[in-house]
Amino acid sequence: MVIGLSEDVYGMATAPTVAPERSIQVTRKPYPNYKVIVLNDDFNTFQHVAECLMKYIPGMSSDHAWDLTNQVHYEGQAIVWAGPQEPAELYHQQLRRAGLTMAPLEAA
Repeated sequence: MVIGLSEDVYGMATAPTVAPERSIQVTRKPYPNYKVIVLNDDFNTFQHVAECLMKYIPGMSSDHAWDLTNQVHYEGQAIVWAGPQEPAELYHQQLRRAGLTMAPLEAA
């Protein structure tokens, strides 16, 4: 027996409350891809940029690295890799540490 609380208080909530049915829709959104962008600058050579791309970007061929290097030079920037955030952060950091001028990572 509980002392101090009347039976009226306990008796108020005897009927269960039924909430209206809700349709639950789960929308699955894929994780965004991130773009690794190299920017043009006045101090990295074409050779250095191309070699860094081949060294740090998996599967980068020599021809593709040179195409991207030319794009960086003539257009001011190039997306050198796009994909999940974690490897994008790694490649971005490696290229930056190698001296390339990098744009901030951005979600695609």
